[in-house]
Amino acid sequence: MAYKTTNILGYNVFSSSLDVIDQNTNKVLINTFSPNSYGLAKTDTVFENALKNTDVLVLDGMGIAIGSLLIHGVNIKKIAGEDCFYFFMKLAHQNNWNVFFLGSTDTTLNKIKIRASKDYPNLNVAYYSPPYKEEFSEEDNELMVRKINAFKPDVLFIGLTAPKQEKWGYMHRDLVNARIISTIGNVFDWYAGNSKRPAKIWIKLRLEWFVRMFLRPEIFRRNTKNQMKFFKDVILHITYMKRKK
Repeated sequence: MAYKTTNILGYNVFSSSLDVIDQNTNKVLINTFSPNSYGLAKTDTVFENALKNTDVLVLDGMGIAIGSLLIHGVNIKKIAGEDCFYFFMKLAHQNNWNVFFLGSTDTTLNKIKIRASKDYPNLNVAYYSPPYKEEFSEEDNELMVRKINAFKPDVLFIGLTAPKQEKWGYMHRDLVNARIISTIGNVFDWYAGNSKRPAKIWIKLRLEWFVRMFLRPEIFRRNTKNQMKFFKDVILHITYMKRKK
């Protein structure tokens, strides 16, 4: 199924709401897109392909929204990983679906399962904590696929941190038997209670990034270079378009 998108520097960013996704879909891969993702993909071809071949690439970063406004005059609604998580958890609860969590530690995953059993009692939840390493071996990947498929999930949430999670979802999309595959990163820790997302007022004002800058300055510093690549290319794109006119 083709979804409404807005092309931002070569990436087709989802420009609708999650409820347009058919719950009876055979397979849909959902990833988030931010200026940091854009910058990382500039030097990682697999990551770039993963993002560009995603079925639903949602906007998770105000910079992308700004880029859309500057390039097209179109405002795209932000849909964070947490928004995807709660939307599909609610949908799964309504349909008595199986939900599988891949990533993080056994302790965190167990916290998620305990909380989900209270928040969404109709769900059947399972999880697997893969080995913590920079790159998975072929045996690691095969085991993860077997664990997932043995459970027969309707929804698969992947939390392996970017860009590992997006690349894993892309490369194993057709090997796992899940109708909805969504990479959600930090949501694992948020839902488990290990850390908290900024207050809703900041999210509503689209200033979540600003709060995070103070809460996690090391991440802000680490990501700044990648984010600047995005804004630089937006300016170059606008300048080029003006010259053509």
